[in-house]
Amino acid sequence: MNAPVLTPGGRIDEKLAIKPVRIAVLTVSDTRDEESDTSGHVLAERLKAAGHELADKAIVRDDIMEIRAKIQGWVASGFVEAIITTGGTGITGRDVTPEAVEPLFDKRLDGFSVVFHLVSYQSVGLSTLQSRATAGIVGGVFVFCLPGSNGAVKDGWDKVIAPQLDSRHGPCNMVELMPRLLET
Repeated sequence: MNAPVLTPGGRIDEKLAIKPVRIAVLTVSDTRDEESDTSGHVLAERLKAAGHELADKAIVRDDIMEIRAKIQGWVASGFVEAIITTGGTGITGRDVTPEAVEPLFDKRLDGFSVVFHLVSYQSVGLSTLQSRATAGIVGGVFVFCLPGSNGAVKDGWDKVIAPQLDSRHGPCNMVELMPRLLET
């Protein structure tokens, strides 16, 4: 009999079947194209390897209106259950992902930033202060905004997002809450 796999703060019960989540990946960059979008490719590969479905993948410029339009379109589709963005969370003038996405949040997931920074600190030390990673819920869809580096994407997916989007994760996970996100 296989013992559950331990994750930080929980367990994955591998005896259960995973419920695939339909996840869209959005790269925010003025310089990346499909070929050079390494962080977007890393996310797409990892989420598929975890048993999820890549619902869509896109690249938009560091532009508030373009970012919002893509996210709102995916939410309105009714098909996408989670969105992960990569890029645009830094502190330079062109980094506008939080400004674009946070006003769309129906609910903010404050703990995501805290946990992401704890994980990131283990990899990049105090440089984690330069990230404004954020997450929330938009129209019943989870939206996670990660920095654009491959390392940040790997840490954010592997150590924070993946366990919570795994229906086998206990004591609880975000997948089990999806049907209730639009309750009134």
